[in-house]
Amino acid sequence: MSNVVAEHGRACDVLARAALRMLDGKWAAFRIAVFRSSFSRERRSVAADLLHQQVDTYMAELVRDGKDVPPSTNGRGLCNQWVDDEWLFRDSTEDGTVFYSLTSGALEALDWVQEMARDRVLVSESRLQTILNEVRRWALEASPDASSRIERLNAEIREREAERDRLAAGGEVATASVDKMLGAYTNLLDLISQLPSDFKRVEEAMLDLHRKFLTDFRNDDRPGLGQMLDDFLARYDRLVMDTPEGRAFDSAFVLLSDEVLLSELQDNLRVILEHPAAEVLDNTDVREIRGAEPALRQGTADVLAQLRRVNETFGEQIVNRNVLEERELDRVLRGIERELADWMEHTGPRTTVPLGLLPPTLKVGHLRERTWDLSTVAPPPPLSREPQEPVTPPTAEELRAMGGPALDDLRAAVVDAFLLGDMDTVGELFNTLPDELRRPVEILGLLHVVSRTGAFDPFAEAEVFEAIRPNGERRNFLVPAATLTPDQAAALDDDTRTLEGTDDE
Repeated sequence: MSNVVAEHGRACDVLARAALRMLDGKWAAFRIAVFRSSFSRERRSVAADLLHQQVDTYMAELVRDGKDVPPSTNGRGLCNQWVDDEWLFRDSTEDGTVFYSLTSGALEALDWVQEMARDRVLVSESRLQTILNEVRRWALEASPDASSRIERLNAEIREREAERDRLAAGGEVATASVDKMLGAYTNLLDLISQLPSDFKRVEEAMLDLHRKFLTDFRNDDRPGLGQMLDDFLARYDRLVMDTPEGRAFDSAFVLLSDEVLLSELQDNLRVILEHPAAEVLDNTDVREIRGAEPALRQGTADVLAQLRRVNETFGEQIVNRNVLEERELDRVLRGIERELADWMEHTGPRTTVPLGLLPPTLKVGHLRERTWDLSTVAPPPPLSREPQEPVTPPTAEELRAMGGPALDDLRAAVVDAFLLGDMDTVGELFNTLPDELRRPVEILGLLHVVSRTGAFDPFAEAEVFEAIRPNGERRNFLVPAATLTPDQAAALDDDTRTLEGTDDE
């Protein structure tokens, strides 16, 4: 006989997972569009009321564009349905704010859609080289033969020494080609895109263990508190190791907590993005690569927060558990059960017992809380009239010093400086402006002007802006460095003239 029955059962189990269910059905595209518009790498959770309003807005926009949306429902109803379908996770903060976040199944489905939308060949030199390096590394780790391990290490040492000597002798540094780097970017994006769903699966596994742990603790009716605590403390020690996700996270936690390694990762990612091949990447891919290190930190923090939640719950259960009161309640319930059995022996099947659901209302007369006090109705003393000195109104210059940025003056300064190539960076330009244009608020105005050219990069290295307040106090601010080409300055000048001509009309 073939194994078609077993394969059919395995396929049914896979198709029943939340990720594939999300991609199935008439409204799959609608769900994907809403989730991708509402959540991102930087926006991992959304307040419940805000998400309800956003879903209503998205539905209205799609209807205006002629697209079909789920009928007879609204944002709140859809979010509740998605929680039941295990695509959204609903939780609350300590202050009672309810929020939604995507489950691991929803993240996996969005990753699949993103990979299919990239339309790139994944079988590349970078992907194959990654496989070969991993196989070589683990073959070295798995081999029990010391001589074989020594031979492999010596070969690697000789290869690296030869490359070092060649470079030291003035050899040419051969950088990767554009095609190779594009393959490396694809491989790297594929690995980075799996991080959020991987961490979310670990977090959900910890949450399931937390719920099971709490249920078992409440249902434990052993009279001996010491024996019960010993049992649950042993289970708590094995909490992380009871699931495959927990074991995987435990093995990787040493690397995730290494600050030096994470800083090195961030530096290496910056070097990779400085290659000329990165110019063909879109902004989404660049943000994905730059966000690898923050994603590792945030995922680790979320899992540790879930573990702390289990720890706090365990402590509260121990503190609040009162075995004596539970025994007393048990005796009361057993006494009620005996009385009920005795009553059933002496009554018929249709006998009723009058039972008051609420206690009677107490009638309490009003008691005077305070005696009459004549001072409470006396008028206040008359106001004294003091001679007032005339107030000098502020001058126009003083009002101007307290106002917003001078956008026109800043735009003109940027155009004049970078059109002629007199300045290297925007920070250098700011530090040479007159004192009235170097207020802290002028920094925001200058960044607003520069952002219209697309030259501002929030992830660039910072430079010092020396601001001067109206009272003469000096303050330094760190702002991402930015520079403009003469073409960008000319484009900014053209936009300014166009706006002025529109105003004149």
